[in-house]
Amino acid sequence: MDIKNDLKNLVGAVKDTVSEAGHKSTAEAEHARRDAAGDTLTPSEKAASLANEAKNNIQAGVDHAKVEARKEI
Repeated sequence: MDIKNDLKNLVGAVKDTVSEAGHKSTAEAEHARRDAAGDTLTPSEKAASLANEAKNNIQAGVDHAKVEARKEI
């Protein structure tokens, strides 16, 4: 039974780690896109870009927290 739970936790941790990396890279890409566009973005486009970056950073943090929580089990 322990092996089954260990395997389940390992699979979940790998899945969350990959998801975290994806969210981090999406947030970084959004930031880079905003920097490259500079003043050509309208205020509403900048706000949407900032919101998208923040959303992805939060999702990466949630995935990281899930991995850390599994380590405690």
